[in-house]
Amino acid sequence: MGKAGTKGVSRAERERQITDVAVEEFGTHGYAGVTVAAVARRAGISKPLVYSYFDTKDGLYLACVHRVGALLVDAVTAGGARSGSTDHALDTLRAIFATVERHRHAWSLLYDPALPPDGELRETVGRYRGRLAAMGGAGAARLLARAGHDDPLDHQLLNDVWQYAVTAVMRWWSDHPEQSAADMTARCARLLTALGAD
Repeated sequence: MGKAGTKGVSRAERERQITDVAVEEFGTHGYAGVTVAAVARRAGISKPLVYSYFDTKDGLYLACVHRVGALLVDAVTAGGARSGSTDHALDTLRAIFATVERHRHAWSLLYDPALPPDGELRETVGRYRGRLAAMGGAGAARLLARAGHDDPLDHQLLNDVWQYAVTAVMRWWSDHPEQSAADMTARCARLLTALGAD
């Protein structure tokens, strides 16, 4: 059991409570639009307590990135059972949707355009984005290989199309928060079926 935090709350539980609030704040307002004071207020604790757990605003953001980044990477990995098949794209989207439905601001936090252009935050976010992009690229390459296409530029283009498509889908979902993960999966299934129609 972790060291006790304030009012009998364990350190691990307190950190989870703080990062829950911080993910929502950063995901809603972006890195630049959030203060440690705002997170502390929302969490019902003092600003010094947040600093005692995370040292800095960047430390808090990094904790949030590691939390949601790991969730998304794990979800996409688990969704890759049919990698290389035409069902893989939908499996991947379903896994992302399920994760983001449970952690609504995970995607926007990991893909925040307002992050500082360099430094540890950008590098850490870049590693998670890179892992997600690499999994998408590997799936695209296997799909093309199964169809007998080995042109590396085809692979590069399909990967770029996939990355931009996922970004567009997630932005659309952000603008339509009333849609559930199941709604989004069904919608994307219809679109993928229509795109694959002769």
